[in-house]
Amino acid sequence: MAKIIVVGYMGRLGGAICRLASSMEDVMVAAGVDVAANSAPSIFPVYQDISECAEKADCIIDCSLAPAVPSSINYAMKTNTPLVVCTTGLSEETLALMREASKSVPIFCSANMSLGINLMCALSEKLVKILANAGFDVEIVEKHHNKKLDAPSGTAFMLADAINDAAGGTYEYIYDRSDIKQARGKNEMGIHAVRGGTIFGEHEVIFAGNEELLEIKHSIASRDVFATGALKAALYTAKKQPGMYDMKQLIDEA
Repeated sequence: MAKIIVVGYMGRLGGAICRLASSMEDVMVAAGVDVAANSAPSIFPVYQDISECAEKADCIIDCSLAPAVPSSINYAMKTNTPLVVCTTGLSEETLALMREASKSVPIFCSANMSLGINLMCALSEKLVKILANAGFDVEIVEKHHNKKLDAPSGTAFMLADAINDAAGGTYEYIYDRSDIKQARGKNEMGIHAVRGGTIFGEHEVIFAGNEELLEIKHSIASRDVFATGALKAALYTAKKQPGMYDMKQLIDEA
């Protein structure tokens, strides 16, 4: 049975991960880490800082906030523990630290742990190679709950970057056209964020051509989708050699 440390266990995603893990036979939560952790009874040991964690684990899942991720990376290197990073909005400094750490420990990082989103990403890559040459414009719209801190979402950027790479890096990302008093540029890619209510997460890629429109849309009804993906990623990463891994590799090797 794989033992995991959940960083951010008191958050929405962290709570879902712990709940699902409790019903699984091949994984268990060895410890939880959260700045809001207290002495209240828990079914596993809890800590406010991962550096205090004494439990050994087969993998760490970090679903906390971006500023806390470097601590998880440093702990992973210090204890030689594989790490899964579910947190979005990471700085360039954190990404650089993650790449450096992956030389000594396996690190799995994905802006979205959903199988459907990652398949949507792969499909969008294929479509843009055909549709961009046919004069289609590309726009991305994402919707999330009103408590989400980063905008646009990490998943929106994951989709945009995948599309842009597939198109040879020709797109310019545009987030606000309110001050642009001109027609849409050929190489623009609009990325739009909507925040409201309790929307779990919706992403839409729009390919708009001459008198025709193609839309790919993905939505979820529960955070269990992400929690399931994070647990699958932990089981996958725990068996890997040092390096960087993502959901695309997990899917390809399934």
